[in-house]
Amino acid sequence: MSVVATIELPGEGRHAVGRAPSWPRVAAPPRLRRAYAAAHVVAGPDGTGGSTVDWDETMAFRHGLWRLGLGVADAMDTAQRGMGMDWPTTAELIRRSAAEAASVNGALACGANTDQLDLDSKPGLVEVLEAYRQQLELIEGSGATVVLMASRALAAAANGPEDYLSVYGTLLAEVRRPVILHWLGDAFDPALTGYWGHTDLDAAADTVIELITARAEKVDGIKVSLLDKDREIDLRRRLPAGVRLYTGDDFNYPELILGDGTRHSDALLGIFDGIAAPAAAALARLDEGDTDGYLAALRPTVPLSRHIFQAPTYHYKTGLAFLAWLNGQQSHFRLIGGYETARDAAHLSRLFVLADQAGVLADPELAAYRMNGYLDGSAEGFR
Repeated sequence: MSVVATIELPGEGRHAVGRAPSWPRVAAPPRLRRAYAAAHVVAGPDGTGGSTVDWDETMAFRHGLWRLGLGVADAMDTAQRGMGMDWPTTAELIRRSAAEAASVNGALACGANTDQLDLDSKPGLVEVLEAYRQQLELIEGSGATVVLMASRALAAAANGPEDYLSVYGTLLAEVRRPVILHWLGDAFDPALTGYWGHTDLDAAADTVIELITARAEKVDGIKVSLLDKDREIDLRRRLPAGVRLYTGDDFNYPELILGDGTRHSDALLGIFDGIAAPAAAALARLDEGDTDGYLAALRPTVPLSRHIFQAPTYHYKTGLAFLAWLNGQQSHFRLIGGYETARDAAHLSRLFVLADQAGVLADPELAAYRMNGYLDGSAEGFR
């Protein structure tokens, strides 16, 4: 291996940083799979811990994903919904991303949720339905595909599966274009425990299939983020013809996207935010029938992804923002709400090593310089 820098890392010792692989910087959208990267937002530079966004850097990051042929899934969990991003700021994000997507003909899906509601006031099903409608109106009006996100307010208000079927059934009857449903496991958000009216995931899957079967013409697919490969494969097998399963499994995505020769998963993944270049290269190789090349590009990223998404999983945004900063895609390492402190130096040092091994450090010398700055406190944006 050709070494471009060495760095002393807490818990890792002295690490020799290798040269970056020559991934393509521009790619066409994949033909055989749909692929969305759930994109993070770049916090504003004021350091107040509020919900300010650096719009220029946030939009530039999305353009980088579109140049690689990936779609952008915006205003999702990765964009700190429920972890610092309020609804007015999220609405602005949707409007801005839609305008930028239209300017380059980029694929865009945006999350509709109910996070404008005050959970302390214990909103009921009527209020949940109206909150969803408000966000759906904005997203559909922008031209983006709707991701009908899992709702904390619905989880708190629903008394059983029939309430989920009623709310979702009403919304699916009203939407103008097919939507992507969203099943986010409690590892990503503990407030969603018991979603679909069941803590038993097999029973919850039955409710999901009942809902989709009744309104299959209004469902493009369902994003499943349960970090359970076998459960995803089983649900994928049960879906009506033409309904996609978008994997949100950041632990097992290479084999789920590859499929079993009969069925495969498409992708709507937070980790694609951080590994966009090798992911785009892998999907291009899959288009060419080069399965070995696909796996050679994507499998080395799995240890990195599993590290970034380790428990508590909902702090994965810290790792993605850190990786973007190392790669020169944003000017500081800071998250909305101050969540840059959610992972410690040992975790981020291990991330650095795994990112190097996965070939996702775009400029290893810059990454090493910034890593040193983080460790010694000299980097911009550290208190």
